This record gives sequence, structure tokens and C-alpha cells, in this order.
Amino acid sequence: MLYIIYAEDNADSLEKRTSVRPAHLARLQLLQDEGRLIVAGPMPAVDSNDPGVAGFTGSAIVAEFSSLEAAQAWAEADPYIAAGVYKNVAVKPFKRVF
Repeated sequence: MLYIIYAEDNADSLEKRTSVRPAHLARLQLLQDEGRLIVAGPMPAVDSNDPGVAGFTGSAIVAEFSSLEAAQAWAEADPYIAAGVYKNVAVKPFKRVF
């Protein structure tokens, strides 16, 4: 089953985000290598692919997991949570139509 992980950033968390980004991306790369990652990326705080110092407002990930509990556990282990980047994370089942 697919799940969407929707996370909102804390204000002024760009420095924290940058510091743990390699660990965050490594986890996503594992999902990609296993063929389970559909899409993942941050949400720029401004209307630009490169928001600069404006940073990001959060992230979204759509990936395959064996259960909602497995998706939640994976999301809770994200380095962005431990570093204080994310203030809120929601995990919900996702039905792909297109």
C-alpha cells in the first residue's frame, strides 16, 4: 500500500535541515533502491525551485510500506524529526489514480 508522509517545518529551521540533509536523503535513497519510493521533495517557502534563505515549509513523501504502522515508524525515525526541523508529521494511506 502507498502512504503519504506530509511534514511541516518549524520556523527558521533551514540551518537544521541543511545539517542533517545527507542522512535524510540516504534513507530516501534506500526506498528508491528498493523500488518503493514514488515521489519525495520539499515545499519551498517561496515560488521558486531555489528558495535561498527563505527555506522550506515542509516535505512530502509518497512511498510503499507494508502497513500504516510501518509507514509511521519509518517517518518517526527521520533525522529531520530528531534535529527539530519538522513540527508536525502526518502519515496517511494514499491511493494512486494517475
